[in-house]
Amino acid sequence: MITTCNIRNYSIFHKDGLLFAYIEYWGEDFESDMAKMAADPKTQEWWSVMMPMQKPLSSRAAGEWWADMEEVFHLD
Repeated sequence: MITTCNIRNYSIFHKDGLLFAYIEYWGEDFESDMAKMAADPKTQEWWSVMMPMQKPLSSRAAGEWWADMEEVFHLD
């Protein structure tokens, strides 16, 4: 479902009890693709296992589960 929803180059990092994720979105309608993912029964099953293990950062924006991070350096 992740690739069906146009996500590529997806990595999750762990440091000091925190998880950091990196994704590249290759689609044209992020909200639509994320709604498709959220409607998927297998994804819902996975989220029901994983959500109790996660604590979102208090600094995240209103309505976000994940806190977006600002990219401060990039080199191709």
